[in-house]
Amino acid sequence: MKNHLPAAFAAPFESPSFLDCLKATGYFDQPSVSSVSPGLDRIPHATTVLAVRYAQGVVMAGDRQASEGYQVSSRAISKVIPVDRYSCVAIAGAAGPAIDMARLFRVEIEHYEKLEGVMLTTDGKANKLAQMVREALPMAMQGLVVVPLFAGYDLGRGAGRIYKYDPAGGRYEEEAYHANGSGGLFAKNALKMLWKEGFSRTQAIEAALRALYEAADEDLGTGGPDFVREIYPSVFTMDREGTIELPPTEVARYYRNLVDTLKRKE
Repeated sequence: MKNHLPAAFAAPFESPSFLDCLKATGYFDQPSVSSVSPGLDRIPHATTVLAVRYAQGVVMAGDRQASEGYQVSSRAISKVIPVDRYSCVAIAGAAGPAIDMARLFRVEIEHYEKLEGVMLTTDGKANKLAQMVREALPMAMQGLVVVPLFAGYDLGRGAGRIYKYDPAGGRYEEEAYHANGSGGLFAKNALKMLWKEGFSRTQAIEAALRALYEAADEDLGTGGPDFVREIYPSVFTMDREGTIELPPTEVARYYRNLVDTLKRKE
């Protein structure tokens, strides 16, 4: 039988980067978008995501709404995506390219660990994501901006770490908290008032959920808790126990208590 595989697949490919392997075989071509392409303003965008560090690790959370201009494109999009046992990436910006980048980033990390037999360091993961953001710069210049947020538990340091990025691939570490997206400013303002050094896991979760609530209250693109459809923000914690998703029932319980508290204050 005639072999139809590309020549690069004929011999073992030894690069630890799965993305490099795809490029070498011609299976990955960076999509181009014309600067005058119609409908860019109608592409679904992911909005508010955030990360909060606590004493034993870090919390990452995001609302579930995707907006399309002044319309709701999706009410239940997942913006926080686990990368491996100790880290997650959260997406903000053009939803399609952002989700693709997050999924490819997860495959990259899995590929490296299988090929090298060791786990990539937290700094190594952050640097790899910065490279992927940098390679997407041509798309960002044409309107498809993807700005991820990365957080994870560093086994070497025994602490949670948070990394933010700019559209050019610049990587910056935050010591306490950070938020991205259209409601990011409102979320950061809330976290600025709520965050304290030595936060417990429960306190960090409550601060993250309260910040998302405040962002949804001020920003049209950020979705708040939906008690009718039972859609609530995604929340993940990363610490020595690994990456754990908070059950929706616990998120719903917190928001019901918050609403009751706000009603009593009125």
